[in-house]
Amino acid sequence: MTFLRKIFISLIVITLITTLNVILFSWNNAFDIDFIPPTVQNSSNHINNTLSERPEFRHIDKNVERFIKRNNLAGASLAITKNGALKFAKGYGSADKELDIAVQPYNIFRIASVSKLVTATAIMKLCETNKISLSSTAFGSNGILNDSIYLNYRDKKVEQITVRDLLNHTSGWTNRWGDPMFIHRAVANQPEFSYPITGEDIIRFMLKKRLHYPPGTLSSYSNFGYAILEKIIEKASGTSYENYVKTEILYPLEIFDMKIGGSYLWERYDLEVKYYEPDEPYLVPDHLERDKQALRSYGGNDIRTLGAAGGWIASSTDILKLVSAIDGFEHPDDILSFESIRQMTEIENLGDSPLGWRGIRKAYWYRTGTLAGSSALIVRYDNGISFAIIFNSSSWKGPEFANDIKKMMDKSLKSVKTWPEYDLYNLKLNTNNTEDIIF
Repeated sequence: MTFLRKIFISLIVITLITTLNVILFSWNNAFDIDFIPPTVQNSSNHINNTLSERPEFRHIDKNVERFIKRNNLAGASLAITKNGALKFAKGYGSADKELDIAVQPYNIFRIASVSKLVTATAIMKLCETNKISLSSTAFGSNGILNDSIYLNYRDKKVEQITVRDLLNHTSGWTNRWGDPMFIHRAVANQPEFSYPITGEDIIRFMLKKRLHYPPGTLSSYSNFGYAILEKIIEKASGTSYENYVKTEILYPLEIFDMKIGGSYLWERYDLEVKYYEPDEPYLVPDHLERDKQALRSYGGNDIRTLGAAGGWIASSTDILKLVSAIDGFEHPDDILSFESIRQMTEIENLGDSPLGWRGIRKAYWYRTGTLAGSSALIVRYDNGISFAIIFNSSSWKGPEFANDIKKMMDKSLKSVKTWPEYDLYNLKLNTNNTEDIIF
């Protein structure tokens, strides 16, 4: 075989291998549920501040800007819908004070316990497909989580805990000795656990404790209950919690930017804001290292393990897309049946909580979210108007802060006498002039 012939054959082999790799890469992507075609990624990023700079909204601007200044906050994102159509979307203040970057409606924020509404929606979707039911039990040999790692429990009453109990905070655990989702050091002190502490570790740790009351009899707000729901979703769906929510809830609604966030500044995603705690914040143990101190907003809280209870990041506009799909009004993109929505919002027993929502009042439903460095409030009114406002700052006011936000927003909404006819979700850009908006 001549030298030139050997080179020629080698080139053919290299070409064939390269072609095969390309085919395999494409094949893998075609079946990767995390793969999103570039043409649909960040589909709401065309919505910017200039689209809501209209005279009828000037009082909204003044009220939000005054609220930010009065409470010494960094920035905020506000979106308002009417009958499912996006009428207003605007950012205020700083997404990153150090780099002087202003907030835009497409910036994504930690939404804290608003994540519970996302999780409850996923649970109801599983119920509709008969994968589970609200009366399904979580633990024991006949429970959903009947894996061997969860069968070593101290209190036999855990076998009575149902999916509904976990959703409405009546599972039997309280935060009497601290919130289980924030006691990584206590878990790591046990010989069978070590850093990094996982959601699975926390569940196993808590199963060694007695329940504080029989399941279904009392209500005690529980992040931990939603951590259990995350594992139930994974077991019932056969995929990860995040993947199930994305593929069955978010992607059908054309929501592509929502995801579980990270805990550290270096984990910040594209378009994600920077988080700020009140002046003179104190340090806490880092959730990954026993002897390291960190801000709660960056390292102290384990955002990924919070997951189903408080780990999602999202834009205000995307959150309202989800709310519009489960608000009880008829829309083309409804993701749940009216029966599922009824079950989420009707209170069966006095003192119980709704499923996913924080509260149901006579004229509105609401969902709050608070973590160090972030605050959120979502309200759905009976008149068809809903709003989502998210801050990349937290306050020392605690639960009262959500009340202050709602008062400010109620005043702002009353100032709008007429709403524009357009829907910012459905706007199109003139291909000949990117500044020419067609509604």
